[in-house]
Amino acid sequence: MSSQSLTAAEAARRAALITVSAYQIDVDLTGLPAGPELRCVSTVRFACAQPGADTFVDCAARVVGGTLNGKPLGPADGSRIPLHGLAEANELRVETVQADTSTGGGVHRAVDPADGEVYVWMSFEPDEAHRAWACFDQPDLKAPHTFTVTAPADWLVTSNSGEARVEQAGPHRRWSFPATPPLSTYNTVVNAGPLQEIRRQAGDHDLGIFGRRSLVRVLERDADEIFTVTDQGLRFYAETFAMPFPQRRYDQVFMPEFGGAMENFGCVTWADSLLSRTPPTPAERELFATVLLHEMAHMWFGNIVTMRWWDDLWLNEAFADFACRWAAARATAYTDAWAGHLAGRKLSAYLADQGPTAHPIRQPVRDVAEAASIFDAITYPKGLSVLRQLMEYLGEDAFTTGLRAYFARHAWGNTTLQDLIDALAQASGRDLTAWREGWLDTAGTDRITFDPRSRELVARGPAGPPRPQTLAVGAYRAQGERLARTALVRVEVTGPRTLVDVPPGADLYLVNDEDLTFATVRPGAPVMEAADRLPTPLSRGVAVATAYDMLVDGETGPAEMVRCLAGVLTAETADTVIEPYLRIAVETAELWAAGPTRAALTAEVADVCAALAEQPARRQVALRFLAATAAGPAVLDRLRDQASDDVDLLWRVLARRAELGGDTADEADALLARDPDPDAKFRALAVRAARCDPDEKAAMWRMLAERTVPISHYAAVTTAFWRPGQEELLAPYPEKFLDLLPDLGRGGSITSMTYAGRLFPTVAVGADFLDRVEEASGEATPAVRKILLERADLMRRVLRARG
Repeated sequence: MSSQSLTAAEAARRAALITVSAYQIDVDLTGLPAGPELRCVSTVRFACAQPGADTFVDCAARVVGGTLNGKPLGPADGSRIPLHGLAEANELRVETVQADTSTGGGVHRAVDPADGEVYVWMSFEPDEAHRAWACFDQPDLKAPHTFTVTAPADWLVTSNSGEARVEQAGPHRRWSFPATPPLSTYNTVVNAGPLQEIRRQAGDHDLGIFGRRSLVRVLERDADEIFTVTDQGLRFYAETFAMPFPQRRYDQVFMPEFGGAMENFGCVTWADSLLSRTPPTPAERELFATVLLHEMAHMWFGNIVTMRWWDDLWLNEAFADFACRWAAARATAYTDAWAGHLAGRKLSAYLADQGPTAHPIRQPVRDVAEAASIFDAITYPKGLSVLRQLMEYLGEDAFTTGLRAYFARHAWGNTTLQDLIDALAQASGRDLTAWREGWLDTAGTDRITFDPRSRELVARGPAGPPRPQTLAVGAYRAQGERLARTALVRVEVTGPRTLVDVPPGADLYLVNDEDLTFATVRPGAPVMEAADRLPTPLSRGVAVATAYDMLVDGETGPAEMVRCLAGVLTAETADTVIEPYLRIAVETAELWAAGPTRAALTAEVADVCAALAEQPARRQVALRFLAATAAGPAVLDRLRDQASDDVDLLWRVLARRAELGGDTADEADALLARDPDPDAKFRALAVRAARCDPDEKAAMWRMLAERTVPISHYAAVTTAFWRPGQEELLAPYPEKFLDLLPDLGRGGSITSMTYAGRLFPTVAVGADFLDRVEEASGEATPAVRKILLERADLMRRVLRARG
């Protein structure tokens, strides 16, 4: 059943009319081991401020039966059930069956390819709880939820409120969970299956991790790290927010075929693809830690205090993204977390904020379908950067004091942006009106340059004066082969020109040193050539970010970008940024360079990889990228011999061999037979997708178009499909992509955005194809339209760089 998108006006009217006091949700999972059906009975108790009024309850499952105050319900109207003649106190009971548990949003049935075991997860953001059961599916109608779940006898069931009472129910077991605190419908969850469980006590908390049976060895390998970071995060947030996590039990459940991670209160659901099947690299470990801390931050920003409507989504996501880096740098081993942010997702935010879909961080959201389109680089990494800027602008003490007051005042309620602004303004004694208007209500990126003669910052905003902000300028002098910082001056920018009290005559002035603000910068001296001489991961990261912005703006070329990165990689001291820098270098050589220069730049990246492989701490990462850039079979043969038992590296070698035209069928079959990863068949699919074979390309396209590759493995297979150098072979597929456009929006928002973005052609496209995509995007859902326009903009920049 298609779901009607709830509008902001409808949500406001319903919230003014009713107050929900409790949900009792009875969930029957017993049909899922052998079939697709989820059965639920939802009992909702709620008050009505205007007895006799009408409203509706959301439900996108098939309604079997239902009553309102004991009287039978009328027929559903699409994904809504009308409720007529409400009383002052009401009880609604709706029995439903949801059979779309493989392709739809909300609830998903996954079958482990290793052993055929079935696992079921639920994920409801932004408004997909009503795909599982009837509910008032909007964030500001919070209420306690009590779940009773009947499941196969050998399954474990997890939910928000921790410890359940488990009883035998015939051949099955019934799990009765305590009532949750008042939660929005999208913050609730039920996960189930023959899960393996590991528990650990940490301070006042009982920590649990769960995973499928076929991944228990990986779960056990990473358990100490997961529990350590979880404990560190809970302690940091409890102290920083002056509010401990209010529940003893905190669970994290790793599930197959899940996309990303979801911050359900007390029971976070993860994609188990984030559990690295081989020992993780430094960047993978940092990513894992920051995802863990991001979802944990939502316990406060999102669960305990929830936005009233989706126009304040950034309050959830930007804050969680900011808090996870703050916590990682302060409370864990990942002290270079800010450099990791700058080397990774912040670059995507700069690109998005200067593209055709740029929007203010906070904007009116007409309906939930529109809300799904702003789970993007502006809401997340730009929002993160803006919050970090706000902390610098106010001072960390005032910022923290304001947050503590905000949580204390609004716990278990709903807020708007103004509530947070009021708490921070009161704590700091500053009027934040101009800051709010500039940073949250205005789209686009500031540009800041430095005039070394007058020692002034010259700044402009997207449409005139710059935003109010605090940033730093570093002065550097040459000391032999390196640059040493002789001064770091923080300044508050309030107008187009700002005098900076830095010493004259420096060899380099680095604008936005320490990366304290969100602005593109242009230095007073060539920073690309000096990037590798800078002394810290953050100073080098600012130089790389400047070079990347110049590349996407057409101010420099891919050859200069690759050489800048090659120098930085040689000098880099932070292991966690080696991998993202190599990824940018490979992307620059493969995507941005024209055909005649692509091979030469790829060879330069391969040389850097070979040199890095001589360093034990970087060997694993370097060999992965050497496999991706190997020029021929001789290098691949040496890598295969060096790989030994490194199955991950062997898959990468095979993918590159297939891409270059080698015969890999027998090797892939043999490797698949020895790989212990239960999802290894998707590695084999990626090898097939990379092959220079028209029949294989056609077969893989059918699988990708029909979505038989799960979302958690889609990126790897599509990346292998769209290979540079295979333009002639791939020439028919941009047209085939256009044929898919009408169907890209099906499924949940995360699903449709992933499929649209990953399947978008990056090879064999020209301006005419991009014109047609942009024209056709007007018929797509808001989330898919945004992805199409962003990808088209990126490819226009790429075509310009190729010249």
